[in-house]
Amino acid sequence: MLTTKEQKRAADEISNSSNVIGKGTVLEGNIETFGNIRIEGRVHGHIKSKSKIALGNGSQVEGNITAQNADIEGEVKGKIEISELLVLKATAIVYGDINTGKLVVEPGAMFNGSCKMGIVKDIKITESGSTLRAQPQEARMN
Repeated sequence: MLTTKEQKRAADEISNSSNVIGKGTVLEGNIETFGNIRIEGRVHGHIKSKSKIALGNGSQVEGNITAQNADIEGEVKGKIEISELLVLKATAIVYGDINTGKLVVEPGAMFNGSCKMGIVKDIKITESGSTLRAQPQEARMN
């Protein structure tokens, strides 16, 4: 059994992990992660992160995006739900509704859809249908 200090350190390691979908990569399917994710290629599916999602210039996502924070430079066709800060960079193109805590739109960004700002619900990452908390699997055993 892990101590509370070990559980916190392990949870921090999970939250600080990074994932990259490189340029030229096409991914079909949904992505769920506790850590950050950067997308330079194309994703056909929903993306969910308890941390930050960054879409590079030239990236394309066809699906919903849910995260704590997001920086978008590429193209999104789908609903975007961000609990804290969403930044639409100058090269961003968004076709879909936005629900976010705070929004920054740089000059040149394109957005077609509705936008709601304020309190956004918690992000739930699931595994086998049950909701997970940001703690390692070993800490949940008993």
